[in-house]
Amino acid sequence: MADGLRIAVRALVYAVVGGAALIAIATVASVLGPTLALDLYTPPVAAWWTVFTAITVQGVPFLLLGTVVSAAIGAFVPERVFTRLLPRNQALAVPLAGAAGVVLPGCECASVPVAGSLMRRGVAPAAALAFLLSAPAINPVVLVATSLAFPAQPEMVLGRLVASLATAVVMGWLWARFGREEWLRLPKAPAHSGKGLRAFGTGLEHDFLHAGGFLVLGAGAAATFNIAVPRSVLDLFTGSPWLSVLLLAVLAVVLCVCSEADAFVAASLSGFSPTARLAFMVVGPMVDLKLIALQAGTFGRAFAVRFSAVTWVVAVLSSVLVGWWLL
Repeated sequence: MADGLRIAVRALVYAVVGGAALIAIATVASVLGPTLALDLYTPPVAAWWTVFTAITVQGVPFLLLGTVVSAAIGAFVPERVFTRLLPRNQALAVPLAGAAGVVLPGCECASVPVAGSLMRRGVAPAAALAFLLSAPAINPVVLVATSLAFPAQPEMVLGRLVASLATAVVMGWLWARFGREEWLRLPKAPAHSGKGLRAFGTGLEHDFLHAGGFLVLGAGAAATFNIAVPRSVLDLFTGSPWLSVLLLAVLAVVLCVCSEADAFVAASLSGFSPTARLAFMVVGPMVDLKLIALQAGTFGRAFAVRFSAVTWVVAVLSSVLVGWWLL
């Protein structure tokens, strides 16, 4: 009981201190802005700050959810559980792990630490990566949100489910066949390993603080793109169905919309084709700037660059094929 109370107090302190630090940074920047010739109240900078804050606030709760699940797996779940649940044959383990993504109601921020914890527990990287891609894309919260965003288009919900699951499974199989050990830096266990509440608290602290910095980095990159690229440039692509698919697939990477909210953004893009909007919803939860930053921090830059690039291509192709079939 005492250990549990100390862990709860420690988690609360980290949350309060982290929030206070962000507020202090914003306050100092606002006060020193005129001195540094940086006007924080101009429309472009205000827009940057709004997008950055929105992405960070969206991502942190789900990042915390992912790190809690990750720490719980490491502290309370025996390794033999995973070896019994998943087949030893990776070709069979990958689709099973991909389908298991429906059980985690979180976004891409949550899936990275969970996948890292699965690898530490002995799960084959190909299966863990399939789970990493599918969890934020096909969980019940995302599918319900998609049905609400497209109330008269149940085929859009089915298309998202099929295209996302297909992408996750194909990427798992590709990694099992072509992936190299030197590309993937397996995440290290916290310094204090073991079992019980103490190990849970240590793992939670380690994963949350480590991944949180890369979430902020990705949010900053996405906000910069939002104010740097004129909207008139984006309008040039709406006339071509093929270019519109590629454009929204690229926008999904840089806008970093949470997977629970991206369906409403896609529904608002009425000038684009249904297939292009499907690509936006399939690519976003699997490849965006904050997710690339999280993957680089967890698994290494060499992995993040290769894996994200191939995932983007596979996700676009899956969206086009499913869109041609269903939409």
